[in-house]
Amino acid sequence: MAEPRPHNHPEPSAVVLAMLRAFLRTAAARARSRSPRPAQDDDVLLDAPDDRLAPALVAAAHGEHGPAARLLAGTRHDSEWDHRDRYATRLAAFARFRSEWLDTWRATAPDDPDALLVAARLAVHRHWDSPARTELLRQVIPSVVAAAETAGPADPVPWRTALDAARGAGAEHAEFERLWEQAVRRSPHHYGSHVAALEYLAAASSDGHGECLDFAETAAQEAPEEALVRALPLHAAFTCLTATGTGTGTGTDARTGGATTAAVRTHRPRLDAAADRAITLSAAHPAADPWAAELRNLLVYVLVRLERHQDAAEQLRLTGPYVTSFPWDRDTDDPLGGFLRVRADVRAHPGEAAPATGTAAPGRPRNGYGERVRPGDH
Repeated sequence: MAEPRPHNHPEPSAVVLAMLRAFLRTAAARARSRSPRPAQDDDVLLDAPDDRLAPALVAAAHGEHGPAARLLAGTRHDSEWDHRDRYATRLAAFARFRSEWLDTWRATAPDDPDALLVAARLAVHRHWDSPARTELLRQVIPSVVAAAETAGPADPVPWRTALDAARGAGAEHAEFERLWEQAVRRSPHHYGSHVAALEYLAAASSDGHGECLDFAETAAQEAPEEALVRALPLHAAFTCLTATGTGTGTGTDARTGGATTAAVRTHRPRLDAAADRAITLSAAHPAADPWAAELRNLLVYVLVRLERHQDAAEQLRLTGPYVTSFPWDRDTDDPLGGFLRVRADVRAHPGEAAPATGTAAPGRPRNGYGERVRPGDH
């Protein structure tokens, strides 16, 4: 599924790892204080970075941009577009709360395409949850597109950022298609660009499940065997299963005993096929692989919605300690707690339907499918 990973990246030092673990466990302790959770959750880490991203985040916490610059330059040089996309998203998310390192980077290298990428992603992130999101994103689209145009003829990731901005701004189809063409011209199998397009389709029609599945299945079939975009049908299944009114939500207001609405019944074979394809992709990675964590977390979510709890239990085993905010933050402001409750339910009743857990928290814009729509969700 993933791109081949170079082996010449040094392991982070013991000091770096210790600092990082302390940071992660502090965040987890704060989260635990906000909502009740099942016991024995010290074995999990939320959004833990891999061994390439971790040193860049630790350095950024100290105001140093060098490791982040080298990391993104390496992904650009080696055409690691899926890694580049994920790393840029994580760095931009970190910069929302500590931006000194990025400010220094931009001041010392104003034309650096990697700094421009993170800054553009940060601009979209900052406006995404605003009540005035549509207008604010319309204002930043020109600068985001300008940054993408300076990124060169091969890099699709800045165009994925432009697609997210256009989606959040409610862009017309013609404008979105123009940006889409720029992205796929550079990389026809870039996962992030396809996710942005899929979510645009989902937002455009609240009952367009078949169209979303068509798009995702075609992209997956045309992709190389190990391409991340082969997981796109799983994301399409997620949009279908979490659609407003499908009655398959985990929230207490949506307890209907499983996927029983007409839309889900109509597409059930395709939803199962999407999950089966993702199970195959998951099997290509070792257990407890942080790179595969988001795929496996999403797969668990979909399998539970499909009431395939034995398969979900196996994916939980393969996931190991690595929890990702997406997709659990679709239903709750405590994604780690949401994951732990689902995990406890699956472990306690592996052959039964998992009880509804959590409630969808208000406050963030949602698309026509009821999910919290954020830029960079994979």
